[in-house]
This record gives sequence, structure tokens and C-alpha cells, in this order.
Amino acid sequence: MASAAAPTTSSLSLAARRAASVAPAAAPLRRGGLAAGCQPARSLAFAAADHRLAVHVLSRCCAASSARGTRAIATMAKKSVGDLTAADLEGKRVFVRADLNYLISNGAKVILSSHLGRPKGVTPKFSLAPLVPRLSELLGIEVIKADDVIGPEVEKLVSTLPNCSVLLLENVRFYKEEEKNDPEFAKKLASLADLYVNDAFGTAHRAHASTEGVTKFLKPSVAGFLLQKELDYLVGAVSNPDRPFAAIVGGSKVSSKIGVIESLLEKCDILLLGGGMIFTFYKAQGLSVGASLVEEDKLELATSLLAKAKEKGVSLLLPSDVVIADKFAPDANSKIVPASEIPDGWMGLDIGPDSVASFSSTLETTKTVIWNGPMGVFEFDKFAIGTEAIAKKLADLSGKGVTTIIGGGDSVAAVEKVGVADVMSHISTGGGASLELLEGKELPGVVALDEAVAVARSKL
Repeated sequence: MASAAAPTTSSLSLAARRAASVAPAAAPLRRGGLAAGCQPARSLAFAAADHRLAVHVLSRCCAASSARGTRAIATMAKKSVGDLTAADLEGKRVFVRADLNYLISNGAKVILSSHLGRPKGVTPKFSLAPLVPRLSELLGIEVIKADDVIGPEVEKLVSTLPNCSVLLLENVRFYKEEEKNDPEFAKKLASLADLYVNDAFGTAHRAHASTEGVTKFLKPSVAGFLLQKELDYLVGAVSNPDRPFAAIVGGSKVSSKIGVIESLLEKCDILLLGGGMIFTFYKAQGLSVGASLVEEDKLELATSLLAKAKEKGVSLLLPSDVVIADKFAPDANSKIVPASEIPDGWMGLDIGPDSVASFSSTLETTKTVIWNGPMGVFEFDKFAIGTEAIAKKLADLSGKGVTTIIGGGDSVAAVEKVGVADVMSHISTGGGASLELLEGKELPGVVALDEAVAVARSKL
């Protein structure tokens, strides 16, 4: 139920803390070993397009590697890195955005590209250099670090790369041409490599030079294991779920989740709504919402979505009670009231205990659940109870064999905060990309990749 005024936490500081917390993953990654005869120089590094991707690349890369060559459920029919054999990779220069172990173990020369922050030109604090020691440790090889992205010095480093080695380019967003998807810049990036692997789901919804532009010059251009897993779950599992299929959608505003709600109403059996958006739905039904966040220009939309759910036979549940506060602050006075009894001057900041109980009971009937968006202002401990309860409930359901998909954004932060991320079926690594994929939009970074087979593309 994050408000528009809610404070945000620096994704870079979160990334640093989380990356430091995944040290136990280093041992299994090193045990994976390299291809026979490969003794690469000790040097590597990696940065994710989204801070959550950094966490999950490091903590789940082993699982991805062990599943190589397989397709989880239904996919968008994109060719995967798992379709490439040792013969395809040995001695080849691979431009990666950013899956590593499989390529290294098959003798490839990995040229790794990523970005950090939102730099305006060359910005030292956003250099990828500090990542080198930790990622070298995780991969068990020393990553070579380039001081630039393109140019003669980079070309020289590429020309001397041995098989099974990794070269990390500098922050690709130091060049304004990256986000502009400048064709000449993309061509220069592509000239460094023989083929392309995109594993940066967090930027797949952007047509940038390193995510879309390079595919015009590099073949094959394929999905990495993490990107493939995103497509398997966010497209495959959601389009063809085990039923009953429930969607939980939260967040501060209806306007930011219109596309997701409309798309999921075509697919799900149950829709549970939480977060600040619920007050727009309440007001649309004639209820008093006090000082709660309301999008006045979306009242008619809320009414139409309720009608659409009824028309589609979708069971749409709004919270029956809410936790209200006398101000938007962590130390606000609070109390629990029925959703129909919010007094003037008070604002709703979380779902109440009765709502948690009814939501949990409903979720017990499901076989597939996707969650996108918090139930309350979970940045404040006093108003995080509803969100944390849903996270724990999904963890419980995961243990019972229910497919649980955490669809990016604050929902990921919530399950990590509660400590149950590892038991979920899938944790999405991209906030904006997840939303757009769930809305049924085509992601430029995915569309640009080679098709695996000549089949119609599945869409939400």
C-alpha cells in the first residue's frame, strides 16, 4: 500500500548488501569446474541491470546451470543458451548480458556487459570495477576488467582472451548511445563478439544497444538461463496454469497496475487486491475512505474492473478490514477498522487481520499463485504485517506443491525481508520487465532474440 509519498530505498545500497549476503553460493559455483584443458586467467565480474538480478544470478546460477538444455513449461519459443553445444561455443567470443558458468565451462570467451545506476556520462561511482574481486571469487576465475566499452584498448583485450575466460566491459551506460540504441554504437559492441546471449531480464523491456541493437549484428542471439526461466514462468505458467489460479495484486495506485489486472482477469480464477489501490475501489462503491490514497480519475475504471471480474466469473476479493493511521509515518497512531468504517482524517496503510485470514483461506484452494505488489506500506514495520503474512502464506503453499510466482518489484523485497524467497517456485528478477510481460506486452530485448522453433508466440 505504498503511497506516492512513501520513501524509497536506494537499489544500489540494497544490491551491495544483498550481494554480500550470498557468499555461501560461492562453493557450489566453484565446484562446477571448467571444461577439460581450460585454465583461464583468474579474472571476472558481473553487474545486473536490476539489483534483484544481481542477487539471483549469484544465488541461483548453480540451479540454472544444472537445468541447462531443458525448457521448464511453455515458453515464448525463443532459442536458449542451452540450445548451444560445446561445438557452438568453444573458442567463440560471446557478448553476454549476463549468464556465465555454462559458457565458461564450454570453452567460450565471455565478453560481459552490464550497467549500474543511472550515470550521466563517465561517473566513477558507477564503475563496475568494485565488482571484480567478489565475482572472481564466485566464479573461481579471475575476470579481466576493461576500462571502456568500445575502442582499441577493448579490442586488444578481446583479441588476447583465452578460451574459458571472462572480460568485463565498463558500465555500458557511460555512453548515452546505449539508451538511445544508436546503431553505430551497437555495431561497435557487436564487433567484439561472435554471438550474443541476453540474460538481463531487468532491462529486456528496453530497446537499448546492448539488449536489442546488437542482435542485428550477432547470430545466434539467444536467451540465457535466467531470462528463459522468466519466460517459462511469467508467460508459460501464467498462460497455462494448474488451476485454481490466483493472482494477488497490490501497490499504491490502480493506474500503475491497470494492464496487469486486465490481463490477469483473462487468466485467473481468483483475484485478491491489496495496497493503496483498494481505496479507489472502495470509493467507487460509495464507501468513505477518509484521507486514504484515492485516484479520483480512476473511479470509473475501478467500477468497470469489478464488472469485468463478475462477467468473467473471476472471484475478486477486496480486504474486509484495514489498518488505518492518523498520518503517513512509521510512528503513526493506528487501529483496525472494517473497510466500510474509515473515519475522516485517517488513512489506510495495510490490510487487517480478518483480510489476512480470508485471503489465506482462499489461497488454500489454489494450485498456482502469482503475486505482484505489497498489501500495505511494508517499509514501515507497523504496517508490514499484511504483506509479511501473505509472503509466509505463499511459502507455506510452496511447501505443499503450489506453484508460487513472485512477479518482481516490491513483492520480491517482501519475501526477501521475511526470509522465504528460497522456497518460492520463481522469483522474478525484473520489476518493470515483469509488469510489462504480465500485461501481455512484447519486450524488445526478448523479441529481438532468435526463435527456437516456428510456432506462434504465446502471449498473456
